Amino acid sequence: MERGEQYRNPTEVQMSQLVLPCHTNHRGELSIGQLLKWIDTTACLSAERHAGCPCVTASVDDIYFEHTISVGQVVNIKAKVNRAFNSSMEVGIQVSYEDLCSGKQWNVCKAYATFVAQGKATGKMKLKPLTPQTEEEKMEYSIAAERRRMRLAHTDTLKDLLTHSTMPTERENGDCNNVVPAEKTRVESVELVLPPHANHQGNTFGGQIMAWMENVATIAASRLCHAHPTLKTIEMFHFRGPSQVGDRLLLKAIVNNSFKNSMEVGVCVEAYRQEMEVSRRHINSAFMTFVVLDQEGQPSAIPMVKPEVGDGERRYREASARKKIRLDRKYIISCEQTKVPLSVPWDQSNKVYLSYNNVSALKTLVAKTNWVLAAEIDKVRMYTLEEDKYLSFRIEMTLCIDATQAFFLLSDLRQRHEWDRHYASAELVQQVDEDDTIYHVVSQTVSQENKPQDFVILASRRKPCDEGDPYVVAFRSVMLPTCPPNPEYTRQETMCSGFCIWQETAELTKVSYYNQAAPGYLAYVTTNIAGLSSDFYVTFKACERFLQKNKDEITVGLQNL
Repeated sequence: MERGEQYRNPTEVQMSQLVLPCHTNHRGELSIGQLLKWIDTTACLSAERHAGCPCVTASVDDIYFEHTISVGQVVNIKAKVNRAFNSSMEVGIQVSYEDLCSGKQWNVCKAYATFVAQGKATGKMKLKPLTPQTEEEKMEYSIAAERRRMRLAHTDTLKDLLTHSTMPTERENGDCNNVVPAEKTRVESVELVLPPHANHQGNTFGGQIMAWMENVATIAASRLCHAHPTLKTIEMFHFRGPSQVGDRLLLKAIVNNSFKNSMEVGVCVEAYRQEMEVSRRHINSAFMTFVVLDQEGQPSAIPMVKPEVGDGERRYREASARKKIRLDRKYIISCEQTKVPLSVPWDQSNKVYLSYNNVSALKTLVAKTNWVLAAEIDKVRMYTLEEDKYLSFRIEMTLCIDATQAFFLLSDLRQRHEWDRHYASAELVQQVDEDDTIYHVVSQTVSQENKPQDFVILASRRKPCDEGDPYVVAFRSVMLPTCPPNPEYTRQETMCSGFCIWQETAELTKVSYYNQAAPGYLAYVTTNIAGLSSDFYVTFKACERFLQKNKDEITVGLQNL
């Protein structure tokens, strides 16, 4: 890069499209189906720029459409690869639009899509690693591993909620006189895949399939509300297999459930080659949420839907579960970290997303580049970072210990009182899964009410996803019904803290501790539950002695696993 030239991600692809009448619906607004085709094309070109070979769409995360776009306005789409795994990669997409007359711009949506590289002979091919350069790229690179983990757990999250919760069998506050049988909303349509619908390998563009799906879903939604609905959300979905030129795609849509101001439409896509062919390939299923806007742009009431007996009732219950999961996911993940309350209630439906938020918040802090060295004593270094109203700390040291040993020792809060004098006790309240644990922690610190402070803390740990990644142990406060506030203690909260552990050489490991404190908690900075104190050197030297003392014991335990 020449001097003075602005850095640009080598995988970044930009597309700008002037919205013409042929791209719009009857209201003169850009068809979401057309937008999905542009999004998929831009993201695919970015993926292929990194892979150096053809790529196909494997999945798309939730998409929330914030604005509609009118004829004559310009759509700007920017896509770049956030991280490459073995044969798949995550592409981040940002969509905005601008008014050419006023020059103003608005954000439309942000999306993440997964693409798979297609080799000539062996099918999937191994991708070259991606090296992030800027703070934003490092953050997206690190959190991409968490988003991948969340995608893999998506189906299990729905099953868990249906198993552990009772979904409503009918809608509250519904108009019983305005009930539409679900079968009246059913739509079935067939599309013949032609060369313009496919890429250079003959595989149907994922964006084209999404556009066809949006079309039948809109028709199904219209049959329920007898109006022109607006698509607001497309839920996370996966492509189960490819389709090629010459395939017939059978698209089926039906309204699964309606809520007070919205409705969920389920769409299924199947492929077959010949008209008389009995067996069909399941290509994709997706769930889309529609609203009906009044003249002021506010959502109108939606008629109730009566599900079909059998599968229809199952889809009805699953739609209610998906709505709760979708709201949890949007609330915890989509909004900015500083807008998420410190202690979010923990339950089965949001456990994956709270774990994601816990780890991604710490990784975001780690990716910051403007840390300032505040003190160094005998190779124990303390850094500070001031951003907006938050003050963050980083304390790090290099030890002669294996990273795996340090990871397991530091992730168990029940042992922390052995080296951190601010911990009185830590009780394991709930073992969520192998990587997530909830503790009730009692502090030695006394509050202004002259009572010990206590915390309910979610500890989330992650092993490295790729070579060079750290071991991560993240902490945040949660609310748990089985552990309500106790009058003997003053309940406090921790915002974002944890350890990142890097194996630097065969013998040396760098251990970094991070803590982010809000203004209301700065009074406790020297004695708070996170273990940060004015005598940080003494605390971390005690941590070092603890790790050295117990590393052999943890090695025996790991060998017995």
